[in-house]
Amino acid sequence: MTFSEGTMISNVQKEQLEALRFYGVLAHLDDLPAGNWLPWLLSVENSERQKRSLERRIISAKLGRFKLMADFDWRWPDHLDRAQLDSLFALDFLSSGSNPIFVGPNGVGKTMLAKNLAYRALLGGHTVRFTTASVMLSELSAQDGASGLHRRLGLYVRPRVLVIDEIGYLSYGNRHADLLFEVITRRYNEGNKPIIVTTNKPFRDWSETFPNATCVVTLVDRLVHRSEIVQIKGQSFRLKEAKEAAAIKITKRQ
Repeated sequence: MTFSEGTMISNVQKEQLEALRFYGVLAHLDDLPAGNWLPWLLSVENSERQKRSLERRIISAKLGRFKLMADFDWRWPDHLDRAQLDSLFALDFLSSGSNPIFVGPNGVGKTMLAKNLAYRALLGGHTVRFTTASVMLSELSAQDGASGLHRRLGLYVRPRVLVIDEIGYLSYGNRHADLLFEVITRRYNEGNKPIIVTTNKPFRDWSETFPNATCVVTLVDRLVHRSEIVQIKGQSFRLKEAKEAAAIKITKRQ
């Protein structure tokens, strides 16, 4: 029995076969036996391709190891808008093209939140690239020729979501400021390519990170034009954990 004789194939299934590039199956539908194997085949193939796609995107994202949100202590920060975070983790920022910017002192969980948000975007089927500001700017500034710089810039411009961690922890020269400006501007001009940023400095103090750089005002303006600023206030959670670990060691020695 063939499809034409006994089993009808839906338009949705035809679209799925085309999306999977099963052109041989499409070309010989009338010659194939009827049965329930087609829905099973489409389901298995889609599932496997989604799994492999996620694995490739996770490797390419370079997130490294990080604590999951289940380990986040919501009671520790003095101030953190959970409803705002829930909206971000629903990936609303992707549809609006907004830049999530985590601002707060050291040790309050900015990087953890940024990595978890990036991972959520990966699970949502998007491409992601994670980098610290120092690594990105060092890599870009090390490029000698225009072609090499163009290729390296592509690593930070192409992904749907770019995470730039730890802006404000080090000071940079004018060349580095210009390169950061280039990354932000290219993503800004392409539209709907959010940048997730973590910083320990308010924007008014970014001139300390890029002293004498003339592009800082414009750089910040383009970054915050479409942004979701998450203010985190509190003491360092890492310092808290270190003190607790030290107290446990002292107790064991007694």
